[in-house]
Amino acid sequence: MEQQQQQTPSLDDCLKLLKGERDEQRLAGLLLVTKFCNGADLGSLRKVYNAVGAHFLDRLLRTGMGKGSVSGGDNRDMYLQLSVTVLAAFCRVPDIAASKEMVLKIPLILEIMPEVSGSPVLEECYEFLYLVITSYEDGATVFYESGGMKVLASQMSSLPDGSHMMELAMKIIQSILSRLSQDVVTDTYVSELSMMVATVARQFALLHNSLKFEALHLLSEIFSSKYSKPLCDALCAMVGNNWPDHMRAGIAAILQNRVEPAEKLHALILAEFVMSIMGEGWLLGQPNLPDLPNSIPADRCFLLVLESARVEVAVFKRNVAIAFSLVERIIKLTSTMDEVEGSIIGERTLIKVINGLNETINVVLEYLQDAKEHGQKKGNDLLASVRVVGSYLAETPNACKEKVRELLDYMLTIEGEDEPSPFHSISFLLPMMCQITMDIEGCEALISSGGYKAVAECLIKFIGPSGNVDGDDSCTYLACDTILNLLLKKEQMRFRMDESTFIDLLKALGYWAGNANDLSVIIMASSICALIFDYTSEETLLNHPNFDNSSLHNLYKIIARSLASCKQDMSDMVREETDLLEIVTSGFFTVGASVPSFKRGG
Repeated sequence: MEQQQQQTPSLDDCLKLLKGERDEQRLAGLLLVTKFCNGADLGSLRKVYNAVGAHFLDRLLRTGMGKGSVSGGDNRDMYLQLSVTVLAAFCRVPDIAASKEMVLKIPLILEIMPEVSGSPVLEECYEFLYLVITSYEDGATVFYESGGMKVLASQMSSLPDGSHMMELAMKIIQSILSRLSQDVVTDTYVSELSMMVATVARQFALLHNSLKFEALHLLSEIFSSKYSKPLCDALCAMVGNNWPDHMRAGIAAILQNRVEPAEKLHALILAEFVMSIMGEGWLLGQPNLPDLPNSIPADRCFLLVLESARVEVAVFKRNVAIAFSLVERIIKLTSTMDEVEGSIIGERTLIKVINGLNETINVVLEYLQDAKEHGQKKGNDLLASVRVVGSYLAETPNACKEKVRELLDYMLTIEGEDEPSPFHSISFLLPMMCQITMDIEGCEALISSGGYKAVAECLIKFIGPSGNVDGDDSCTYLACDTILNLLLKKEQMRFRMDESTFIDLLKALGYWAGNANDLSVIIMASSICALIFDYTSEETLLNHPNFDNSSLHNLYKIIARSLASCKQDMSDMVREETDLLEIVTSGFFTVGASVPSFKRGG
């Protein structure tokens, strides 16, 4: 109380000077303000601001910039520092920060910042910008339109790590992105944003305080935006920048420590994003970062991401999709390790990874079993589950054999939330179905589950005129190979394709190959047609309401082109299709019996 009574006269003296008529009096008052007015005392700051007035503050700032005139001396540096200091202090009062007078000073402060780099006044510039941008409704827009992104990007990399200025800079970015749509920012300032990301990634790796989590949240917000594609391209173009190593170090630190589950989820989002830019191999690597004293093992981040994703899958949280995506990437990375000479992970790590993946897939299969028992067939989590199971079975088709074959018919019926059919589920399982139908047991499993019809319908959507599906060529050929596998083994098992299915498939094959210039398409379509004709007849085909002489003639021309290519073209591509051409040639004689018009030339 006694201390407050001693300070009050000094503040009163300040106010008297600030209300003086001469500039010298006001300057003296402001100098006293910086010494005696506590920045946290908002009531006193309000009194001082009312006494000095916005007009004088504007004159003082412009004089410090060499653009105005305040009597009492020529010390521009002092005027500049004094004006910025008191402006930052006044903006701690929310309604002052939110005033039009303050937002109009944003362009002036941005103009000052490059000139005061390295000076104590720079921190007060950052404080002023942060307080005004977050208080004034259109503060972010004024900052953006005044070139603030360029100023921030050019300075951030030279700010001290973990400093208050760095913290303010990060908060400014967060405020800009939350108030402006990110596509607006990236359209004009994608290069600047990528520079900021690299700087924030460094803070994420190096710091071990609350600012580390601020960096994590900011990066997660940026990378989870649907407008992040231009940013990906800009980051890819940053040659020689070690932001990927900083990301790996920061993510590993979050995942290996006791932090809230939400923080680990943010780290997993970052891992997924970096892999979308750098590829799955980014998970493995020992960062060459001299500013990180402790060396991080090359497989640390790899194992941590797998374990964290496994936990997320096990509890099936709302954001399980990101965990599934990471598991798929780890499956892909693991499948290619044998192809890479001098792999940087040992056998023990590989065993851990395989065991972790096995556990994860078993959890997903149990989830699907439960959903089957409850009659659930529609939902994005169910579709994501089929996708991750399909990715795993593409590499190990005989894994969990009994469970998978028990669930196959169910998985082939699962639809996404907005899907009218189970097209995507079937596509995800095609690699596995193609592989298992290479033997009789697998063919029988696919037939008993009704999977052959699902594959045929999927192929029709890929290649037919009314499917409107931009099919991946690899999926198209996987579906073709699966149908071929089944047809080639039809004599060894009881397999009869539904009549309407093979009619629709024949018409789709005719459409696909009818005007094709790609010889592989023509030969593939011809081989499937020849095998279908092997157990049907011309009469059966023409009696079907959706099949006529025109359809038949079209298929004949396709087979004829295949046979002609065998005689005329001995290129490497044709030699690679020898097996299929043998099917077509052999089938030609059978077709002659079952479809006489083919032998007569259509």
